[in-house]
Amino acid sequence: MGGNSVLTLMQARGPGRCAISFPQSRDRLHVMPTSTGYEIATDSAYSWNGRQRGRAPFSVVQCTLSGAGHLQHERQERVVGSGETMLVVVPHQHKYWIEDGERWEFFWLAMTGQEALRLHRAILAAAGPVFKLRPETVARLAAISLDLRDGKAGRACEASALAYEATMALYDDVLGGDGGAQSTRGQIRRVLGFIRSHLHEPLEVQALADLAGLSRAHFTRVFTHSEGVSPAEYVLNERMRRAARLLVSSGAAVKQVSRDCGFDDPNYFAKAFRKSYGASPTEFRTTGKYAG
Repeated sequence: MGGNSVLTLMQARGPGRCAISFPQSRDRLHVMPTSTGYEIATDSAYSWNGRQRGRAPFSVVQCTLSGAGHLQHERQERVVGSGETMLVVVPHQHKYWIEDGERWEFFWLAMTGQEALRLHRAILAAAGPVFKLRPETVARLAAISLDLRDGKAGRACEASALAYEATMALYDDVLGGDGGAQSTRGQIRRVLGFIRSHLHEPLEVQALADLAGLSRAHFTRVFTHSEGVSPAEYVLNERMRRAARLLVSSGAAVKQVSRDCGFDDPNYFAKAFRKSYGASPTEFRTTGKYAG
């Protein structure tokens, strides 16, 4: 069944949810669904707090079909819009909700188990709590949700297999495969080239993330992993290296070098330069030493 067909079927059936439980086994399964459903929230009664849902650990994967909700994850707040997927782990410092007059249409899968939580935390560390999945991944998650609601997992092992399939579909989309890694490396290379050729201009992290086609949080994580420093630190380091080259190789005034390296305030430039090289721009020019 095609992706659009699965979502159309889910919407045609209307809102519904189901809790999933089986008699406890001596062998704890490493991935297990606990609930799933499709919902349209329309008022502020819809609100969940990750610190008020008990001590038993579990995770929630929630795919937005239309409308939007609010997520406060740790100390950052953002809107989760159409086409975006939210991933949270409980217990944790987060809250998601809507305000009166808003509308949030979504389906979700809640899971528990050591392996599920390990993989979901890996996704959170790499991509943050909100990201976009490929349409085929969303459709697969929706089909698994419907299968669980329809009781197609009559035994614990069958339910576990479906939850594991959902987890791996999510993991492979966000983190798996050389193709994804190659794509990310290409995005970072494009950003690096842009930075080096635009050091005289403002280079905000959000603008660089937009250039890479990634959320700010995900971009910062993959950039830092790739280059060993944050995007802001990388930009500053590149500006300092360019300033050092210009001071040694050109006769431009310090104020002009400051502007050419993206600093509107020469005093701030001088302080940043001294912090990097242990000398003022004028002193550095006098020594004539630069090996970068």
